[in-house]
Amino acid sequence: MATQQRTADYLLEQATGAGAVSTKPMFGEYGVYVDGKMIGSICDDQLYVKPTAPGRRHTGPVSEAPPYPGAKPHLLIEADRWDDVEWLGVLLRVTAAELPKPKPRKPKQRT
Repeated sequence: MATQQRTADYLLEQATGAGAVSTKPMFGEYGVYVDGKMIGSICDDQLYVKPTAPGRRHTGPVSEAPPYPGAKPHLLIEADRWDDVEWLGVLLRVTAAELPKPKPRKPKQRT
C-alpha cells in the first residue's frame, strides 16, 4: 500500500520545529529529509526514523521495524506521537545531527 500525499503533508506541518524538513517521493513512499539529510521514510502511512543513540534516548521504548522488505530496522513512530509538535521536532533534529552529510553527487558525463 502506497503512502497517501496527505500523510506526508501532515508530517511536514507537524515537523516545522525541526528545521528545513522536506519529503521526496520514492517508489510510492516518501523519504524524509532534515537540512538535506535523509533521516527516515514514510512507508504505508507510517513514520520510520533512522535509529541513532540520541533518537533512542528521546523516544524511549518504541517499536523497531524495517520500512520495507530488506531494510534495516528503523524506529517506528506511532501516528499519535506526531501530534506533539515539539517532541517530533526534537526527534528529527537530534537524528539529523547524528547522521553524516550526504555525499555530493558526481555530475553526469555526456557522451
